[in-house]
Formats: sequence, C-alpha cells, structure tokens
Amino acid sequence: MIDVTVLICAKNAGESLKPCLEALGAFDEVIVIDSNSADNTKEICTHYNVNYIPYTWNGVYPKKRQWVLDTVSTKHDFIFFVDVDEVVTPDFIDEIKTLDFSAVGYFVKGQYCLGTQLLKHGLKNNKLVLFHKGKIEFPVIDDLGDACMGEMEGHYQPVLKSQYAYEGIEQLQTPLIHDAYNEEWNARHNRYAKWEADMIAGRKYPKENTVFREGLKTIFRNMPLRPVIAFLHCYILKLGMLDGKAGYSLAHSRYAYYKQVNVFLKANKS
Repeated sequence: MIDVTVLICAKNAGESLKPCLEALGAFDEVIVIDSNSADNTKEICTHYNVNYIPYTWNGVYPKKRQWVLDTVSTKHDFIFFVDVDEVVTPDFIDEIKTLDFSAVGYFVKGQYCLGTQLLKHGLKNNKLVLFHKGKIEFPVIDDLGDACMGEMEGHYQPVLKSQYAYEGIEQLQTPLIHDAYNEEWNARHNRYAKWEADMIAGRKYPKENTVFREGLKTIFRNMPLRPVIAFLHCYILKLGMLDGKAGYSLAHSRYAYYKQVNVFLKANKS
C-alpha cells in the first residue's frame, strides 16, 4: 500500500465518483469530503469502503481544501488531492511507488479525455496536489465577494509555508486522466472566467512557488492576444493537431475561455 492519504472534495459527484475511487485501491487511506450532496455520494463511498466526511462552508476562510488540511485527521502526512473527474492510472501508481518523498511536494499533470478519446498531445494541466500537509498551505486571497468559486479555492497553487520556503518541490512525469469534458463544462468555465477576470483586475493572484512559474503566469496574464496565444500553444506548440478533431476541440476551448475572460475584464473596466 502507498503511505499517502488521498483527499477528494466532492459535491453531488454521483456516478462520476465511481471510476475515481476504483483506481485508488493502492493507496492506504482515501477520504471523501462531501458538501451536503443531494445524490448517492455517501452510498458510493460506503460501497467502496472509503471514509466519508460531511462539510458545510461557513462563508469565510479557510475554504474547503485548507479546512481539510487544518481539520481532518489523516493517517499520513503526505496527502494527495484528487478531483472527482480524475482517474489515477497504473503507470502513475508505479511512479509514485518509486518516490522517496524527499521533496516537500510534487506537481501532477492531468491528461485530458474527450468522450472516449484520451488526448496524447495538447495542453495538460499541472497542479501541486501531492505534498506534506504540514508544510504547504492555500493562501488567503480577497475573493469572498465573488460567488463564482464559492467554497472552493480557485485556480491558483498552494504555497510553501514561510518556515519551509527553502524546501524543494518536484514534478511527476506520469499524468493522471482528467475527464473534465462533461455537460457542465461550459457553465463551469464561464464562472471560472469571471473569477479569473476579477482576480486579474484586482491583482489578487498569489505568487507561484518558483520564479519561473511566476514569470510565465505574469507574462501570459498581460498578453493582449491571450485567446490566440492559448490556442496556438495548445494546438501547434503542444502538437494538439495530432489528436485530430478532439485536439482542435481542446485548443478551441482554451481560446473560448480566454476570450470570455477578456469580455469580463472589459466589463470590469467599464
């Protein structure tokens, strides 16, 4: 068994939770933190014999993931946040078994899946989700007035606590599967786009864990042609074209997302 505690933040996850849980049998502990779901999420957790913890947000910080780090008792200091639309692969498990956990945390890539097609190219998201829970935290930012994210931390990375700033963060090479393209994709990303526009307009983003990532993010946020750049990065630079129509769909979704961000930014200025 892998001596890591898997943490899954869920809300009305329903049947999509099943493939996520089925892939986690190699981990010593799995905990689902559920936000008052009205579906069968609790019954699914019981079926898969994983720990179930109910959660109700009180409207202030800490938000859900940091609340978990502060409140939920885990068997292991190293934790792994997995989303309900993510599936860990056997190859990923093989890589994590080779780790000596000498780094304080590890970035994990997500490989997009559209329908039944797993995209081999194009954009892969990259998140700091595997880390020592006592040494990393989600920073507090000024977004409580923005209902777009609600109880969850937005699209920014957790950071090293100041007393551990000297410790290293590494990158895992094997991605997990990110099956994010469902019927809620457009509505969800419309909310994300508004939240991102508010973050940019208010200069609220926390700094990244490395100078390189901070530089890239800062440059990209200030590009006037971000939608076009995002499309070309995904479709041309990352060879998304080799995935056929699905590769184009992914690249176009990046274009549409940043186009929407620009619309909200323009509205903020008017």
